[in-house]
This record gives sequence, C-alpha cells and structure tokens, in this order.
Amino acid sequence: MRAIFIQRAVVLTLAVALAACAGGGVDVAPSSSVTRGTGGGVYKVGTPYQVLNVWYYPREEPDYDETGIGSWYGAQFDGRLTANGETFDRGAISAAHPTLPMPVNVRVTNLENGRSLVVRVNDRGPFVNGRIIDLSERAAELLGYRAQGTARVRVSYLGRADLEGPGYLPRGEETPVEIATAVSAVPTGSVETASLLPVEGVRSSLPPPMRELPAPAAIGNNFIAPAPDGQVIEVPVPATTSIYVQAGAFSSFDNARRVAANLSSVGAQVSQVSVGGRPLYRVRMGPFQDVRRADSVLGRVHELGHSDVKIVID
Repeated sequence: MRAIFIQRAVVLTLAVALAACAGGGVDVAPSSSVTRGTGGGVYKVGTPYQVLNVWYYPREEPDYDETGIGSWYGAQFDGRLTANGETFDRGAISAAHPTLPMPVNVRVTNLENGRSLVVRVNDRGPFVNGRIIDLSERAAELLGYRAQGTARVRVSYLGRADLEGPGYLPRGEETPVEIATAVSAVPTGSVETASLLPVEGVRSSLPPPMRELPAPAAIGNNFIAPAPDGQVIEVPVPATTSIYVQAGAFSSFDNARRVAANLSSVGAQVSQVSVGGRPLYRVRMGPFQDVRRADSVLGRVHELGHSDVKIVID
C-alpha cells in the first residue's frame, strides 16, 4: 500500500496546479458533459487531463471491458470529496477510474479467485504503473485482495449509476441533461489505427484501439447486476492467467513490426488475433507472473517514448 500512498500524495501536491483534489484522484478539467441529480450528485465525463506527465482521455465507453491490475485506497482519503462531488467512504462499494464517466456502475471480477462485485465509479485514479482501477478498501476486501494490495482484475461497464441517495454535496448549477444530450453523435466508419512517432519527454495514456475480450454475457446471466449492493458472486475464471505489457494493437502488420523493432530491447513481439473476422496485430512483452516485473517493463517502455502502453491479463 505504500506505493498507492505515494501516488496519491504526489497527486495532492499537484492539485493546485491541476485543479481541485478529489478523493482518490483529481478533477483536473471542467466537465465536457455534466448533469445534476436532485440529491446533489453530479454526472460528468470530463475533458483530457494530465497527471505525472501522462495524458488521460475521459469519454463515454458503454462497451468498456478490460483486464489489468487493480489496487485500492482507504483511510487516508476517507471523508474527502471524490472527482464528481460525492464523499469518499472507505467502507462503501466504490472505485476510482482514470477515464470512465462518473458515476457509473461497473462489474469488477478478481481473476485470481473468481469473486465478482458491482462497484460505483465516482472518482479519478489510479495514476501509477498502468493500474486499471482503484477500489475502495471495503470493495477490495470483498474481492479478496485487500491484504495483498493488488490483484488481476476484469472491469466491465454496466451503466450509469443512480444520482439519488446519501453522500452528495450540493454544487452550483450544472448543464441540464436535456442540453447535455441534445446533439446526436456523429456517425463513424472503420478507422485504421497506428501509433504516432513518440514525442520526447511526453507520455500519454490513450484509449485502447480495440477490445480483445469476449462480451461480458459470455460469463453467464449472473454477470450483470443493476447497482452496487455488496453482493459477491462467484464466476468462472481461467485456472491460470499471465500478465502482458501491451504497446499497441494494429490492423497493419507493418506498423506493429516497426513498434516491436523499436522495443526489441525489452523483448517485444508481435502476436496475431482475429477480431470480428479481421486480423489484429498486438505488440506485447511477456508473459509475466510477477506484477513488479511487469511494472518495470512498462516503465522502460515509457522511457523509450511509447505512450500507448498498458498492462493486460490473458
């Protein structure tokens, strides 16, 4: 837990320069989409922000379904405001996420023991070592990794959370929902993705270009739950999993090969998978079983100037 404490202490130090401190993370930019519930809770997406020289890009992601390393935070932030104006409670079933809207409900599954729980995301973070989510102390306890500090997890979006209920502080007037949602989304087509050349001295945490996991429904009907209720269910998980550091996924083999060549010193290799009947080429390092080893390799990839890098579990 010392690493998590250091992470959050640094964020607090940066709060004046970035914006207001918010519980386990920071609300570093005005929201690009905000609605207000009668209980005082605020729904917000947010604009891009930077913490510890890494850029994050909040957005609506109703198909979000990712694996990675989960951490937790507790007593040192108990009673402080979260990034959407709620009050952080270490005993509540809540979490911080770098880019998902707030508040939303997600299902977090511990891939090491099969425990699965619906959690309310209402804060920003974590901001170190490519962690995917920061659970409240109670949520981490229910999922069985409070003592060890981290776990291999899967995080799947369920839907917007209810704004009613206790734990909200009044805020100023916000954009009404009918205005915030008045403009329809622009139609999009197929887009080829590729990494830009690295910019010296700058790192960035970009949204993943494509999903690699099966739909949550593949786990069974018990996978979906409407809201956090503290109920832990058991779901099937692989007998063994491995940790990978992934530096991009490309529809072009040549693009993937160039990135892998730039990262040959850390053992990068190109692997092919099929997504929607089309090939996708992933640049990965691993597999690893030690989280600390994966963290070290991820840090080295950042040092080599590659921004689109994350830890995934397969």
